[in-house]
Amino acid sequence: MAKVLTAENFEAEVLKSEKPVLVDFWATWCGPCRRQGPIIEELAEQGYAVGKVDVDEQPALAQQFQVMSIPTLLVFKGGQEVKRLVGLTPKDTLVKLLEG
Repeated sequence: MAKVLTAENFEAEVLKSEKPVLVDFWATWCGPCRRQGPIIEELAEQGYAVGKVDVDEQPALAQQFQVMSIPTLLVFKGGQEVKRLVGLTPKDTLVKLLEG
């Protein structure tokens, strides 16, 4: 299961991770987000480091990373954002980013 990310655990779970981390900024009312969700969960079940940020519950994180549209997917490596994808993104694209 994808980790629920909050302002309190974001640094430890994402910025200090030794593995690449995919962060999904989403909301319960967002149709494309609900379609992206199962893909994110599949990646988590396959052992990839994946987290989800509910923008309604964590507006400060959404603002910090300048998330203007959802779903927004950010890939972090070595504590730095290396890729930003906005909109519904296929699983194979995400796997390539996490393994690349």
